[in-house]
Amino acid sequence: MAEFDVDIVLFDGFDELDAVGPYEVFDTARTFGADLDVSLVTRADTARVTASHGLLVEPHGMLDVETGPDLVLVPGGGWTSDDGGVRRVVDEGSLPEAVAALADAGTTVASVCTGAMVLAEAGLLDDRPATTHAAAVDDLAATASDVHDDSGVRAVDDGDVLTAGGITAGIDLAIWIVEREFGTEVAESVATELEHERRGTVVR
Repeated sequence: MAEFDVDIVLFDGFDELDAVGPYEVFDTARTFGADLDVSLVTRADTARVTASHGLLVEPHGMLDVETGPDLVLVPGGGWTSDDGGVRRVVDEGSLPEAVAALADAGTTVASVCTGAMVLAEAGLLDDRPATTHAAAVDDLAATASDVHDDSGVRAVDDGDVLTAGGITAGIDLAIWIVEREFGTEVAESVATELEHERRGTVVR
């Protein structure tokens, strides 16, 4: 089996935990035997990204739309602000276009929190089940056929498109992806190592 490549896409204004939580889950899974590589990437060439709470991050590289990873994850942050992170990248259009192209080429696409609005702009949530942060439920409902806004639902797995609720739900989503790809034992080892108590449900 080939190495499973995960790219987490960063942009100015992304929410730190949306990206760093899943990053640590995936990297920890690697230490428990998952043949997995995770990278923090950007759409444009940049040396540093500023997150919503001021964290400065040096990405590993750029998102390669030509080859594409096995899974690309889009964090949220800034949807409720006129010029916030997700709001801005949706308006700019480059990231939604890239995500759509990757999905067309067979890459699995995931989002955390209001990153779901990038997937919606890419046309990936039309008539599909999804979830997001409570602050964006009404906006997402305009694009998805079945929005799961119950607080007990941590993530929605619709095969090649997965979405998670707000912020910390990204950790549950990432652990679920590890379980889906590498088995329950690895996923449980990751949860134990991170001292994370999985809660809620993943709707499939």
